[in-house]
Amino acid sequence: MSDKSPLNQPIDLAFTRPGGADGTIAEPTFSGALSFMRRRYSKDLAGADVAVVGIPFDLATTGRPGSRYGPRAIRLGSSMIAWDAVWGWDFDPFDRLDVIDHGDLAIDYGSPIEVVGTIERQFAAIHRQGVATLMLGGDHFCTYPVLRSLTKELGKPLSLIHFDAHSDTWPAKEGHVDHGTMFWRAAKDGLVDPARSIQLGIRTNNKDTLGFTVLSAEDIDRLSAEEIATCVASVVGDNPAYLTFDVDFLDPAFAPGTGTPVAGGIGTIKAFGILRRLAGLDIRSADVVEVAPAYDAGDVTALSAATVGLHCLALMAARPNSSA
Repeated sequence: MSDKSPLNQPIDLAFTRPGGADGTIAEPTFSGALSFMRRRYSKDLAGADVAVVGIPFDLATTGRPGSRYGPRAIRLGSSMIAWDAVWGWDFDPFDRLDVIDHGDLAIDYGSPIEVVGTIERQFAAIHRQGVATLMLGGDHFCTYPVLRSLTKELGKPLSLIHFDAHSDTWPAKEGHVDHGTMFWRAAKDGLVDPARSIQLGIRTNNKDTLGFTVLSAEDIDRLSAEEIATCVASVVGDNPAYLTFDVDFLDPAFAPGTGTPVAGGIGTIKAFGILRRLAGLDIRSADVVEVAPAYDAGDVTALSAATVGLHCLALMAARPNSSA
């Protein structure tokens, strides 16, 4: 039988790949078991550097629901790009990091007020083992309990690098679960240091910045990717950082499949250019959130979100003192 026979090609890599930092292996984009970037699916964290974790939760959404299906959609989008190393980087993050797909969290939808503790406990079990996370949302409120887990493990506030159309820093009532308030809460709780944090792409009104540096969507359009990355680095410095990417940072032309789209956003080439130029920052974990596939067109939002996630993995591979 020829080595090029389809029967000799890798299939179901989510279960059959050997594991470790084993680079990129091509698998047919149209078949096979789904995992993020065809990485090994495992609940065993031994030896892993990064765990990809889905949070299928959208009960904090104020607009259109449906981002509970986001993790599945992002994994599907990633299957279209998993055959090649990430474009624009001079290394393959999978040559440096052992990345596993840890699957989705279990969420009790009958007890939404308990979601903070539920998510935090499950992420703490990962972070305690020294494993970084790439979280696939879910609505943006999911970031808050992840920050709680990671900050407790580090013992100090994080810098937040926040890509979004919305500031998500509107004041919250006690116990309120809302995807527009969690960074107000994160700042008040000391999870993030606003003075060393930055928000990019904002194009909705909120006069109280809480001390965050804010680059509006017009700023992002006007400045070069290099200038934006320099600004981010000047704010964050060498502080441990968490990168959160709400897909509505992108213009609806590039990401229609989201719950609260806002016109006047950024294109994917500019977004990816900014992400690549953040290499060297101490990004400890990251997420991509608010993909709602019911409103998508041709899976373009899922593809964009998956590509953002891949760039986030490259950033973690490029951070100082990483296992790279």
